[in-house]
Amino acid sequence: MERIATIERYTSETKIKCTLNLDGSGKADIHTGIGFFDHMMNSFARHGFFDLSLQVEGDLEVDTHHTVEDTGIVLGQAIAQAVGDKKGITRYGSQILPMDEALVMCALDLCGRPYLVCDLTLDREKVGDLETEMVREFFYAVSYGAAMNLHIRQMSGANNHHIIEAAFKAFARALDAACAMDPRVSGVLSTKGAL
Repeated sequence: MERIATIERYTSETKIKCTLNLDGSGKADIHTGIGFFDHMMNSFARHGFFDLSLQVEGDLEVDTHHTVEDTGIVLGQAIAQAVGDKKGITRYGSQILPMDEALVMCALDLCGRPYLVCDLTLDREKVGDLETEMVREFFYAVSYGAAMNLHIRQMSGANNHHIIEAAFKAFARALDAACAMDPRVSGVLSTKGAL
């Protein structure tokens, strides 16, 4: 059975509708109003083999903060809803991903306890029309929306575009691995019996 979630969030700052299929093929329909962010979310869907529809209207006349942060919240909630009771999943996932000179590691645990460590060295104010400081804010929002422990660490890299794209792709691959079903797992993978 496909694991699909649809989340809608409407505030005075953003209007967001997200549909996520964890068992998709990488199809994406992304419209956030931020070109580089659309590119990153398309990469996330494609490299994680997630089908993702994301329609966002945000107060971009202010800046990208509310749009990116709220998208992270909604995507995190969609991940949590789609993965469901977590019975039979691998739970952990990790990926070391190269992109030219950049090398980024992502490791995560769908443990029900949110935490983020994001160690990226970004020395430009923007890439395209996305403020680089919003990369951390996005992953923070995802980690809390999904209640996941998420670590992203840059091992090398100089080009901000490459570093950010490697982070999104590594996150996609790690999440795909963590959501994978493992026939050896009876119930949830925890000595406590719950996640």
